[in-house]
Amino acid sequence: MNIGLAIFLIVLAFFGGILAGMYLVRKQLEKEFADNPRLNVDAVRMMLSASGQKPSEAKVQQVYHQIKKQQKAALQKGKK
Repeated sequence: MNIGLAIFLIVLAFFGGILAGMYLVRKQLEKEFADNPRLNVDAVRMMLSASGQKPSEAKVQQVYHQIKKQQKAALQKGKK
């Protein structure tokens, strides 16, 4: 009986560790993507210049910050 209980506790601790690890990794990735979005200033500049005009640095920064703000808002909305 004691061996069965010990095995049960070991299996329970194993699955608990897996679940806790998955939760922590998910939180860390969300934080990482919020701080460092995949889209950077150079990509925004290239996207705007693909429309046929040379964008100003102010316009590039404005679009970049707008995209970053939208990503943070989407993450906040997803947490609720």
